[in-house]
This record gives sequence, structure tokens and C-alpha cells, in this order.
Amino acid sequence: MEDILIISNYYPPEKGAAANRIEQLAIKLNHNNYNVLVICPLGNYPMGKLFPEYKGKFSVTEKLKNIIVKRLWIYPSVSKNIFKRVLSVLSFSVGLFFYLLFFKTPKKVVVQSPPLLLSFLSVFALSLKNKKIILNVSDLWPLAAIELNAIGKGTVSHKISLFMERFIYKKATLILGQSNEILMHIGSYYPDKKTFLYRNFPDHQISEIALKTEENGPIKLFYAGLLGVAQGVFELCQNIDLEGKNIELHLFGDGTEKSQIEEFIKQQTQPKIFFHGMLDRNALHEKLNSFDIAIVPLKTRIYGSVPSKIFEYGSLGFPILYFGGGEGENIIRENNLGWVAEVGNYAALNEKLFEISKLSKSELILMKKTVFKQADKVFNLDVQIKELIENPLF
Repeated sequence: MEDILIISNYYPPEKGAAANRIEQLAIKLNHNNYNVLVICPLGNYPMGKLFPEYKGKFSVTEKLKNIIVKRLWIYPSVSKNIFKRVLSVLSFSVGLFFYLLFFKTPKKVVVQSPPLLLSFLSVFALSLKNKKIILNVSDLWPLAAIELNAIGKGTVSHKISLFMERFIYKKATLILGQSNEILMHIGSYYPDKKTFLYRNFPDHQISEIALKTEENGPIKLFYAGLLGVAQGVFELCQNIDLEGKNIELHLFGDGTEKSQIEEFIKQQTQPKIFFHGMLDRNALHEKLNSFDIAIVPLKTRIYGSVPSKIFEYGSLGFPILYFGGGEGENIIRENNLGWVAEVGNYAALNEKLFEISKLSKSELILMKKTVFKQADKVFNLDVQIKELIENPLF
């Protein structure tokens, strides 16, 4: 079996799309005759606090689902303060940098980006040791940071970030991108760079749709994921119009907007929005079993971003109400997975909700079956992994 190292800022038992994506990659590589080592921080996300099992420890090595996971120390933080966030990433990245320099590691390494600082230091150390670097780009930084107003265009931090971005693209042997927009962006810098479209497909291992539909209840719309600035779920709560519609909105997750959302929900006179907190993936899927439609929002259109929830919940059979713009709109429309409302246009979103509220439960059942069948055909992780491994540069 061939050895391979994966470097990531997130890994289970942490929650969220990033952790799930890297775990699925590690497991599938292991199933295809790779000995997989993952290096990541001590578990802390999304709460910004070390999980109880990692408190007081500098590093931990464990085996999870036949994957060796080495966790290094981190100063955890999910603060909105940019300096605290940078310090958090830097605390892990510096330790990782010296680990990569002075400890034996496999010849082949997958580096997750973002965080950009982490990927830059990792790629720098690995390039010094002449490793084969496979860069897995899930979002474009600093471009996404500009679009989210996290940093200013033309500032010192922006210029430094641009330097780091171009460096990691230049030094990578092969670049995996989760969207065609990401690959086009990288190609604008390095037209000859070898790239591979690697979507964040799930692996639910189900051959038949398992969703149930409550015949007499309201239509249950749900959001499950990070409650952060990019997702704009608090703004969604403020602007969504459920009055007079046979629809409820159910929220699952954790993040910086959690307290605002909870306070907003408390002030409802006629509750139509419900918050259920953070659940682990299996418990969440069980809870969602009788729900109807997944809503996938973004606060603004982020170039290159394709929310993994499209694949996650489409593969379970949920029709999707997409409110994020960009390439995600094409995926929904081309595969007939649900509805699209223009990002940031709440009037358009509420029109779609009015349309949805007129659906019968029998129509929803048929939609779920159609979505499940299409997603099962086009969102196939095993086929994608096979094509990746057979790529000559992998």
C-alpha cells in the first residue's frame, strides 16, 4: 500500500462540510490501497474551544476508521476579530511547519486550502523537501475575503494573501478544485497547471430513498450547517416571509450568529422558525428524515464557492431551495434539483416560498424521488475517486 499524508485545518469529531470532506477523502483513499495519515489541529471547531478529550494536551495520535490522525496544538478561536482568527491558524501552522521539516512524511501529500496561511506554510515546507503536493482548493482566498468584506482590496493583508495564493498554485503538482470557477481562476495565473474538478460528494451508502413525508403537517424547510457570516442565516431569519404560508423553517448548527438567531426566535409571536442546535451527522440525518426541503443560502455570491449542502442533501433526496448564486445555480437547474432565487433578493426568495407553499405532499414525495435518483447518478464519490487516483499526476 502507498503512503499518503493529508493536511487539514478540520477533521472529525469536528463538525461541518470541511471536516466531512476531508474524512471522506481519507476513507476513500484508504479503501483504494493507501495508508493514510491526517495531520490536523486538536479538535475545537465550530465552538472555538478544545473538545474535552483534547484539553491539556500538546499533541494526540489516534486511529479513526482505519485512518491515523495526528493532532497538533492550536490556540482555538472563532472570534470575529481578524487578528484572533489569524493567531489561531498561525498557532497550528507554525507547529505543523516544523513537523513537516524535521519529521519523516510520505512522498505524496494532499494540502487543504483555505486557510491560506496554513496551506502556504505547508506548501513551503513540503517544497523544500521535494514532496509531491496535491493542493485541494475548496474556496478562493483572498478573493472570497474581499467579497465578504473581511479584508480590503489593495491593503497590505490583501497583497500578502495574493502572494501566498500564487505561491501555492505555482508549487503544487496537481490542483483539485471543487468548482469550475476555481479551476478557471487558477488557470488565469498558471494556464499550464494541471487541475482536476473534485466536487464535495457525500457517501451516504444508501441505494433507496429513506425519507418520509408527513401527510398532514406543514412543509418543513430546513437549514443545517455553519451559522457564520458567509451563510447569512440571521439575515435570512429577519427577511424570510412565512406569514400565511404552510411552511416552517428549522435551523440546525452552530457558529458566530447562533446567539443572534436564538434571540430573534424568542421574540416571535407566532413561531414559524425553530432552532435545534448542533447535532452530529447521523443524529441530524435521522432528525431530518421527515423534513421536506433543504434551503442553501449564502449572504453574497462568492466566486468559486459551491456549497457542499447541494450534494449532501440532494443525495438524500431533499429538493433544494438555493439562494447562493454562482455555479451552484447551474447545478440545481441542470439537474432539476429544486428552486433557485437570486442571491440577496428576498422578494424573489419569498415568491419561491409562496410557490412551494402550494405544493401537495404527494407532489413533494414525487420530487424527493426524482431528486434522489438524479443525485445518485451524478454525485458519485466512488467514480470521482477512481478518476482521481487514475490521474497520472496523483
